[in-house]
Amino acid sequence: MTTIAGATAVVTGGSRGIGRAMVAALYERGARKVYATARDPRTVTHPDAVPLALEVSDPASVAAAAAQAQDVTILINNAGAAVNASYLDGAVDDVRREFETNFFGPLLVTRAFVPVIERNGGGHLLNVHSVLSWLALGGSYSASKAALWSQTNSLRLDLKPRGIEVTGLHVGYVDTDMAAGVDAPKSTPGSVAAQALDGIAANAPEVLADELTRQVKAGLSADLTALYPQLAA
Repeated sequence: MTTIAGATAVVTGGSRGIGRAMVAALYERGARKVYATARDPRTVTHPDAVPLALEVSDPASVAAAAAQAQDVTILINNAGAAVNASYLDGAVDDVRREFETNFFGPLLVTRAFVPVIERNGGGHLLNVHSVLSWLALGGSYSASKAALWSQTNSLRLDLKPRGIEVTGLHVGYVDTDMAAGVDAPKSTPGSVAAQALDGIAANAPEVLADELTRQVKAGLSADLTALYPQLAA
């Protein structure tokens, strides 16, 4: 079990959407301090949060944030980008940019904060994935989240002996700016945050935050046409 009450956490992308909901939920559950990161820390609005400047793809920015937040025991890698570049028609630089934010960003942040969490007696890492980690409908976004899922699975093995538990959060459409143009059922950021923190508290390896995500995960063991019916035509 990971104790949230009294803990100190850092939430990347903590100024809006799921990240902002995570910050609020952590305080509701008794966290002592929550660092909320953003490219512009002035966009952090929670009255108790500690704003922290961070560009996850910039090693110098990551190092500076870790140096400032030396009391962290819970790291939530939430910051991400949705470029959705096409493999055939999109700019290769857009594909690279998506991986810099969604794969290398969490990796840089994790590498910077693991020694901090370890020195503080251990704790927890949560990475925010997507149902598109398992469903290749989002171009480069799907690929970057699939790579992050694999990274999380490897980190789980590496970090458990060091006293750090790892949870992967998979979620479909959420009522945030990123999904504003999507006409489909959406989870609320608060619901996703609550489920994520339940997973942290229980040391759950994965949290599947909605029915769509649960259905897609179940389909991974089936024939490819279960996830991609257009291939059966």
